[in-house]
Amino acid sequence: MNIHEYQAKELLAAYGAPVPKGILALTAEQAQEAARALGGACVLKAQAHCGGRGKAGGVKFASSPEEAYELAKNMIGMKLVTKQTGEKGKTVRKLYVTEPVSHGAEYYLALTTDFSSARPVFIACAEGGTEIEELFEKSPEKVARVPFGAELGLKDYTVRALAAFLGVRAENYKEFSALLYAMYKLYTDKNCSLIEINPLALTDGGALTALDAKITFDDNALFRHPEVAVLRDEAEEDPKEVEAEKYGLSYIALDGNIGCLVNGAGLAMATMDILSAFGGRPANFLDVGGSAGEEKVAAAFGILLSDENVRAIMVNIFGGIMKCDVIAAGILEAAEKTGLRVPVVVRLEGTNVERGKEILRASGLKLISASDMADAARKCVELTKAGETA
Repeated sequence: MNIHEYQAKELLAAYGAPVPKGILALTAEQAQEAARALGGACVLKAQAHCGGRGKAGGVKFASSPEEAYELAKNMIGMKLVTKQTGEKGKTVRKLYVTEPVSHGAEYYLALTTDFSSARPVFIACAEGGTEIEELFEKSPEKVARVPFGAELGLKDYTVRALAAFLGVRAENYKEFSALLYAMYKLYTDKNCSLIEINPLALTDGGALTALDAKITFDDNALFRHPEVAVLRDEAEEDPKEVEAEKYGLSYIALDGNIGCLVNGAGLAMATMDILSAFGGRPANFLDVGGSAGEEKVAAAFGILLSDENVRAIMVNIFGGIMKCDVIAAGILEAAEKTGLRVPVVVRLEGTNVERGKEILRASGLKLISASDMADAARKCVELTKAGETA
């Protein structure tokens, strides 16, 4: 789960990390009042779950409360288009109004998990700020990755190694160390999957402060942290993914045109792979699970059909705990509720497969049967390409 910058900074501050003063604004009038409370000059930062906000016009400097008001009028409601959002962009509904910070050096600092070693790892770079992804790719030697053992926790020698790599001044070492320990405690206390500060700035006054921050959380651990779960902003998420969660469906929207309805995460990945191998573009990852009922399957179909980009649907079911006749009944229920506006290719195999196929044959629906995964993928790709040229 992602949260906004202002929420991330509030959490960091609660753990003792240095952050600039800031006030959330939902209207231009609130932005003006926030600027006045901060002393007049301020920075207006669009709150949206994406990077690259500055380049897209999502970060503006105001020299007075009146200018903050005028800028906020244009920023609230704007569509923020970045590399991460794609052309559809993100609608800006909130602004974070912060005090301006004069600074020199900018560092990149993050704490995440190194899955290759199953250990937490700090990632650091002495050249923080914009275009950090490009720098990581072009100059990996400028990036330090320092893993450490979760069983021992963060130790001073790890802090010293990071400080030396970044060139942190001796007079800033104590606050740098305190920041790292604050990040680590927050990371472990709240089951974070990422804490990123970019940039960590050295102010003209000689202090360190987090000018920007991003925090993501492990969705599987949210049940432990209701205080974190309430920070979720569903308006920033794909509505289809929000709807899928209500039914316990594992769904991730992609940018293709072939909807996938599959049982089992491994089979779902294999389905996307085989579609890609035949030149197709999956529109989603969707795992209905091993024990889905008719209602859940019907909901899954409804979500797939709500995606305007979907031009065909591939149903790929290997019946084990999930029975093929249940899937067939779910398809019928979905057809009655939503109609099948696109061709559906069905590959069923496993428990109650013959009963499932008979239910579909007797339904009168124009479904396309497939003998195996490859046959289903090939037919879906042919259907979508035929539609594109029609």
